[in-house]
Amino acid sequence: MSERITLFVNVILPIPIYKEFTYRIPHDMKDQVGVGIRVIVPFGKSKLYTGIITKISETAPIEYTAKYVEHILDNQPLITPQQYQLWKWISSYYMCSIGEVMNAALPSNFKLASETKVVLHPEYSNNCNNLDEREKEIVEALEIKESLDLKEISEIIGIKTVHPIIKKLYDKRILLPFEELNNRYRAKTALYVSLSANYLDENLLNSLIANLEVQKKSEKLLHALLSVLNTGNFSKDGFNPIEKKVLINSGVSSSSLSTLEKKGIIEIVPYAISRFKLNDKEQAAFKSFSEAQKVAFNEIQTTFDTQNVTLLHGVTGSGKTEIYVQLIQEQLDLGKQVLFLLPEIALTTQLIRRLSHYFGDLVGVYHSRFNQNERIDIWNHVLKNDFNRFRIILGARSSVFLPFQDLGLIIVDEEHEPSFKQYDPAPRYNARDVAVILGHQFKAKVLLGSATPSMESYQNAKNGKYGLVELNTRFGNLLMPEILCADLKKERKQKTLHSHFSSFLLEHISEALKAKEQIILFQNRRGYTPLWNCEICSWTPKCKHCDVSLTYHKHVNQLKCHYCGYVSPPIGSCKSCGSNRLKMLGFGTEKIEDELQLIFQDAKIQRLDLDATRSKNAYENIINDFESRKIDILIGTQMVSKGLDFDHVSLVGILDAELLLNRPDFRAFERSFQLMSQVSGRSGRKHKRGKVILQTSDPDNWVIRKVIEHDYIGFYESEIMERKNFFYPPFYKIIAFTLKSKDEHILNDASQHFAQELRLIFKERVMGPEYPIIKKIQNNYLKVITLKIEKEASDKMIKERLQQLIDAFYSVPSFKSIRIVTDVDPA
Repeated sequence: MSERITLFVNVILPIPIYKEFTYRIPHDMKDQVGVGIRVIVPFGKSKLYTGIITKISETAPIEYTAKYVEHILDNQPLITPQQYQLWKWISSYYMCSIGEVMNAALPSNFKLASETKVVLHPEYSNNCNNLDEREKEIVEALEIKESLDLKEISEIIGIKTVHPIIKKLYDKRILLPFEELNNRYRAKTALYVSLSANYLDENLLNSLIANLEVQKKSEKLLHALLSVLNTGNFSKDGFNPIEKKVLINSGVSSSSLSTLEKKGIIEIVPYAISRFKLNDKEQAAFKSFSEAQKVAFNEIQTTFDTQNVTLLHGVTGSGKTEIYVQLIQEQLDLGKQVLFLLPEIALTTQLIRRLSHYFGDLVGVYHSRFNQNERIDIWNHVLKNDFNRFRIILGARSSVFLPFQDLGLIIVDEEHEPSFKQYDPAPRYNARDVAVILGHQFKAKVLLGSATPSMESYQNAKNGKYGLVELNTRFGNLLMPEILCADLKKERKQKTLHSHFSSFLLEHISEALKAKEQIILFQNRRGYTPLWNCEICSWTPKCKHCDVSLTYHKHVNQLKCHYCGYVSPPIGSCKSCGSNRLKMLGFGTEKIEDELQLIFQDAKIQRLDLDATRSKNAYENIINDFESRKIDILIGTQMVSKGLDFDHVSLVGILDAELLLNRPDFRAFERSFQLMSQVSGRSGRKHKRGKVILQTSDPDNWVIRKVIEHDYIGFYESEIMERKNFFYPPFYKIIAFTLKSKDEHILNDASQHFAQELRLIFKERVMGPEYPIIKKIQNNYLKVITLKIEKEASDKMIKERLQQLIDAFYSVPSFKSIRIVTDVDPA
């Protein structure tokens, strides 16, 4: 008898540990294993995790005894080899574990939840004498129901924390825990009607129809069946199933269907269906290019002959989307898949409509506002490389993790946006940069588009690493908007300010409303007012968990922390001196909405910010109302600055330019120029030249002058010299280490130690440690150490050395409680 071969598999687990783990495959599962397939494996004392197989071998691990795989979840691989390679690159480049990448990449419902449940111990003998009342309630409930989870137990005994009671029952050998896997993904189903197997023969079917006709019964059903026959739904295998809802809508009663089912004539069964509506509308013809668009399109195709990545620098309103559409069609004609990345979920609303107008059901949307089951449906379509659905994926940064099979083109629109950067949790990746790597894997072309490119991308284009195409005129030769300054310092002296609005801005708003035109007002701060302040002692209410003042939100009458979510009722008196003289300082979008409504009482005013768009369809509803002119004035945060296209906006107001310019960040001027230019670009896009009023106390600021002149090149040339002189990107790479601890003294010691170890190797390239602007968030004190590395240095060697330093840091017992957050290329 031949010896049975023992198989072992390497498995990625969704935990922050920098290695894969080896498990043993039971002999009865050997035929089911494959790379890319999910498995359930034990880890630690009692936990079960969903892992993904990355390698199959006959080699057992040396350091430990391999545990057995508990269960295999898939018949086919869930991820592709290209995805695994991308995960490894992200793990290496962004200095995180591959398990953290897996967590970010997979929809949550692909990762089974392990829920702790309890059962009665087999040795338990129904003796409740030594139990208290709550323990008795638990035991009695388990005698009725075989198992209970901790939430159910909490509801039964009426207290929130049940863990101490459960532990006592464990100790008394009355209960046993077990891990039950809860597969949260459910395919969406609908009831379908089909003929039973008895009527597959056409003669029997004709006999049935004749019988129904003679009896004059189920006449509507008969007509429905004949209608289906005429559309070719009948084949030698019988009827293709018809959705029950369709039959009922055609006039068939539910009771008639039930009667036929009872007689064995039909079967009503659930079938899995797509969660996405099919687009039955006829696809529209492409718009004709302007001369400038035609030139840009040809230049892109030419640069793609020699470059894999091209930057399209096109001013706002120049018609970049129409160029994207033509490039997408070229790839579809070649049978390729297309990824269209957007920085914000908000931007998908208009673009979905525009792309669906051209491509119908070939457009799929993937972002976090979709529920997990919808995301899984998109995942499965992309994995199957379906030629009829979802060839074009439109999505936010997580779309780079989809299982593409034959990717031909990646478009990164608004490539400069910091929203492409993932901040927390790990992996802290930039989707724009990951898209370039993804394109390289598939030998696909990558097009970066922006009116205000990032310094890094424009520098890459200028030095020849990327192709560069310029589109400097608006579609229809419309002029760029006229940008005017409202001098706040001057208006304060003249006492012509109305609250936070200059008389200059109010005058132009009034003119636009009289002309039945629309207005967008931009203030990059939500809430009503960011600061309450005691006039006597200057005390301000602060978050109890973070070192930050609370923002007042009038619509819920609460003070809120925008970092941890802590809320407090409004303060009636100063907590320091007891004074009732509290005043509000500053203004957010809520206050603008309130005060503007008092000034323009007949105008329809709406906010577009995070608070106003928390529900799934809120953003889409607001945009639709603004497009259909149900809203006159739209007040928003940076949501209104990104890629939106409205026909009737003649005026844009930027209410506080200083708020943007005065941030202590080396990117402050770049971000300010981009935001002001982008929001200005929402004005005057279709019918006439738009106007922008920029409120500032410093109208001569050089950044503001460049915005007014629409001079990106001039801004770039000034800023790039500063970056070079002070050793910042794109000439240097930055890695930021944020150390966190609840104990400030331990944090200070640990951060000094870590900085000294870094300086032994990297010398003057190390800056810090220092407190960030907000020194405490969620009860954790923070210290930041910044490392600047020459761009030419070996990335792999540096990160390997850094990982060794981090490992050595954690070998010091007193530093075990410190958490180090590593952020490569912080935005």
